Amino acid sequence: MKRLVVVGCGYSARRFVDLHGGGFEAIDVTTRSAESAARLSADGLTAHVFDGLAAGPALQDAVAAATHLLVSAGPDEDGDPALRGAGEALRAARALSWIGYLSTIGVYADAGGGWVDESTPPESDSARGRRRIEAERDWLAFAAGKGAAIQIFRLAGIYGPGRSAVDNLKAGSARRLVKPGQVFNRIHVDDIAAAIAAGIVRPQVGPIINVTDDEPAPPQDVIAFAAARLGVEPPPEIAFETAELSPMARSFYASNKRVRNRVLRDELGVTLAFPTYREGIAALSR
Repeated sequence: MKRLVVVGCGYSARRFVDLHGGGFEAIDVTTRSAESAARLSADGLTAHVFDGLAAGPALQDAVAAATHLLVSAGPDEDGDPALRGAGEALRAARALSWIGYLSTIGVYADAGGGWVDESTPPESDSARGRRRIEAERDWLAFAAGKGAAIQIFRLAGIYGPGRSAVDNLKAGSARRLVKPGQVFNRIHVDDIAAAIAAGIVRPQVGPIINVTDDEPAPPQDVIAFAAARLGVEPPPEIAFETAELSPMARSFYASNKRVRNRVLRDELGVTLAFPTYREGIAALSR
């Protein structure tokens, strides 16, 4: 029996379950709050509250019986929550054949706008990125010890229904920040789901896979394009140097790179439904 356990059933992992979960006879998911678990259960999923400290008996049983594991919960200062809180059950999982770990292209250091790919050593500039690098290494080591296939999906900036420039413009919260030369890669949540599904079919690909679109672009261009699609005036340009930003938001602009997705396309065989922000925004603004 194919049994999937999802640790951290947030935006991206939930989309994968919704679009591709039919291939599993059983799916267990975790979330940090009882309220979220109740919503997931109401949608027909077997949901467990998991705080990353100790897995309850039902979750331990599910993990021990899993054939596939998708980890979407990020690391904290004490390491990876799944390895920490469900490590005993993971070590007991005799049927576990595939592990998917949702990471971030934030593990790559600033490249001054140049290109990076899967062969580029991860050397993050931030504490968050360094924690991700450590978590990736821990999962690679765990999979090697188990003899399970593992794929590290390094995700670009995620957008999709309910989480996009279109939604921000409609809410009146969009800002058009301009930092000359700055670009970002993006990825539509449906393309993330497709990448995970392809990875399960082709577990030999990787283990590192950049999941990004084809065209890194300035963020202000995305806002302007979305405004044009909606037929509204874009917000005024704001110079990055004078913008009021949280430390986390400002940190995203400290790294400027273009991320290649050749492994995703050529080896994993994924044809992006939304190869640039234009297709994605066009679909979301209909």
